[in-house]
Amino acid sequence: MKARQANRPERRHALRAMAALGLAGAFALAVPVAQAQKYPDKPIRLVVGYSAGGGVDAVARLLGVRLSAVLGQQVLVENRTGATGLIAAEFVAKAPPDGYTLMMGDSALLIAKLLQPKIGIDPLTSFKPVAGAFISPLMIVANNDFPAKTPAELVKELKANASRYSYATSGVGTVQHLGFEMLKQSTGSSVVHVPYRGAAQIVPDVIGGQIPLGVVSATAGMAQAKAGKLRAVALMNTAKLEGAESVPPLADALPGFDVAPRIFVLAPAGTPNEVVEQLSAAVKSVLDSPEAGAAAAAQGTLRAYSTPSQLGKDMAAETSRWKKIISDQRIVAEGN
Repeated sequence: MKARQANRPERRHALRAMAALGLAGAFALAVPVAQAQKYPDKPIRLVVGYSAGGGVDAVARLLGVRLSAVLGQQVLVENRTGATGLIAAEFVAKAPPDGYTLMMGDSALLIAKLLQPKIGIDPLTSFKPVAGAFISPLMIVANNDFPAKTPAELVKELKANASRYSYATSGVGTVQHLGFEMLKQSTGSSVVHVPYRGAAQIVPDVIGGQIPLGVVSATAGMAQAKAGKLRAVALMNTAKLEGAESVPPLADALPGFDVAPRIFVLAPAGTPNEVVEQLSAAVKSVLDSPEAGAAAAAQGTLRAYSTPSQLGKDMAAETSRWKKIISDQRIVAEGN
């Protein structure tokens, strides 16, 4: 009896030790879950490769302020300009893959890699797709004396007068440029491309007759078309933009033609899937609101949410399309 009594304190000690180990194990398992549930626990940077006030910057700010409310942490837009967005892209690609440094990228990033293959990043492998966000409709505008008023008449005119005309865009390798090159390829025409430093002078030159055709943002073109100063001939994409419902898509004459700059959210490669999914759901929540849709339309953009998986597929498909056009039309970057 005394021996058994003597062993009881030791048994109690052993049981307490086992219980303590069990609690420690349970705590260790709970720590990663608790840490994952904390995201985000500090401000998030949304990096833009263009100057403040531009199109991509404007929608990044539109999205950022609303994401802040959804995520419970500030989403701060940070401009890192230069090299057509590549400086910003390299910065984000090299950032810690923790969900606190994101990029508001656009189609120009996909094209830049094709025209400058030596750059240090690959949009398809250096990033993890988070969400598709917007598209920016483009419009083909013409001087009021141009013979064509509709997409069908435009195609007919370009086919009949293969080398007669020129067109302006905001630069070599832009979506505006490559989109019109797709049109040229479809019509067998050889319209001369005249790259401008930016879009600000294209509209005045089309109005003044210095150049017959231009590719500009739909909002820029529509404002002058409504004033009767130029002609809005066609939208290059198929989705309708508020305020430009009367302008037919180029697809009316060229079935399947659909070109518009895509704007999307990227994270560094290696960002955890659960963080990406949380961010993507937050973007969707913002874009689902009618108020965000109205704000986007005021900026000349359309909401175009896509999941991380779908965005990855869209980026790969768009890259393939631009690669073919660049090769077929023998387009080279300025300065090469």
